[in-house]
Amino acid sequence: MLGLLICDRSHIYAARLRRVLEHDGDIAVAAVCATAEEAIAALPRVQPDVVTMDVELPGMDGLAAIEEIMSRRPLPILVISVDAGHASWKAAATLAAGALDVISKDDLDLDDPGGAAAVAFRNRVRLLSQAQVIRHPRARLRKAPAPQPPGRRASVIGVCGSTGAPYVLARVLGDLPADYPIPILVVQHISPGFTDGLVHWLDQSVPLPVRIAADGAPVRPGAWIAPEGAHLKLAPTGRLRLDARTVVGHHRPSGDVLLESIAEVTADTGVAVVLTGMGDDGARGAGAVRRRGGLVIAQDQESSAVFGMPKAAIDCGADLVLSPAEIAACLIGLRYEPVARA
Repeated sequence: MLGLLICDRSHIYAARLRRVLEHDGDIAVAAVCATAEEAIAALPRVQPDVVTMDVELPGMDGLAAIEEIMSRRPLPILVISVDAGHASWKAAATLAAGALDVISKDDLDLDDPGGAAAVAFRNRVRLLSQAQVIRHPRARLRKAPAPQPPGRRASVIGVCGSTGAPYVLARVLGDLPADYPIPILVVQHISPGFTDGLVHWLDQSVPLPVRIAADGAPVRPGAWIAPEGAHLKLAPTGRLRLDARTVVGHHRPSGDVLLESIAEVTADTGVAVVLTGMGDDGARGAGAVRRRGGLVIAQDQESSAVFGMPKAAIDCGADLVLSPAEIAACLIGLRYEPVARA
């Protein structure tokens, strides 16, 4: 039996959420709390497998509660909040603080517990219950950097990740200096409506400029995040291209599409980084980068919330398997070589 703790300021909403979660009989809501303080106090007694957390709560807010839980008694946390809506920086901040996923209440249908949307939601909760979470994550993610060959050339770095990756992305980008010269292109799988909030939060929190990628924009220093619903590609002209039509696998944007375009354009100066996440997106693209002589880095299992994507990249022949701190150190050691324009 999978046990949950619900923390929500609305008793009515919490009751509806409980009805949906317990519909199949294999999920039991062990506690319902109206404040973060109540939820944190209940954790030792309830010992849930998953916590659902509102953001706006009386007293301690959900963001502070997540930071507290992840540093003291880490658990898979799913944020469900009205305030986790479109372009909400708070939603992005909860992901960077260690929450594994976020859903807007407006996008969650609680009227039909047996409907397809409710079934998909319960499956999502079951998957999150299996994710690895890290006690004192900042200490664990900042292991001593591994020595790297000095001065390897790099034109563009492609990064892809899914569940748990916003936290890692924030840590890696946060270790890079503001004048880091190598452009970083990012595909982050995230629930609809939250990409803008993630980009805004990252831009306010790390030294590098972080922006949504724009079609036709030149590749330049900073981190450029794929927008929702469009593949991000590096064109032979050295500019960014967005593709909202092509269907490739289960994701748009797709890590494979991004990394394959980097391999095609940069050859042996391309770099692929595959972070924590479910599935295998990015593995095929990482393989393409490696075949062209580029560098492929996969996040290690110890620091990954979900090892699916990194493991698939490793199986395709990743050159390095590193912790987030080691990934940042490796990127800092690269020598920038601008993309050759076609």
